[in-house]
Amino acid sequence: MAKESSFDVVSVVDMQEVDNACQQAARELTQRYDLKGTGATLELSKKEGVFKIAAPSEFVASQVRDILGSKLVKRGVDLTAVRWADPVSASGMSVRQTGTVIQGIDQDTAKKIAKDIRDLKLKAKATVEGDKLRVSSASKDVLQSVIAELRQRDYGQPLQFVNYR
Repeated sequence: MAKESSFDVVSVVDMQEVDNACQQAARELTQRYDLKGTGATLELSKKEGVFKIAAPSEFVASQVRDILGSKLVKRGVDLTAVRWADPVSASGMSVRQTGTVIQGIDQDTAKKIAKDIRDLKLKAKATVEGDKLRVSSASKDVLQSVIAELRQRDYGQPLQFVNYR
């Protein structure tokens, strides 16, 4: 019997790069002439992976998000890895907004990916293992075509393909 090959589908974000991008964006908030005196703040809770933006208006909050987004892209972090909540009004006409960094693949997304792999009608088997998905097949060519198909689809978060053997 042929040896079975496999790879894992994961969604992992380097939190150190996220922290570095957040620090750069916070520094830029204090230096940009149009945002200098507004009182807009940006914080990151590294343990929970949550951004907190406090701004005097929704427009300024969106500016802070744009700055953070540009810093994340420069550091190689996919913007789909951050889910932003709706802005919430706070005291004194100010606005607060939170963004969560997605780590791992949730059960619903993993089941959707596994169903999509089954729908390809290839001889590949996908199993959900916690917050990752293992895809195995006897043929490495089949695994390559599964990777190619998954890259073309959008699951609302970045996917990486690791442990290919």
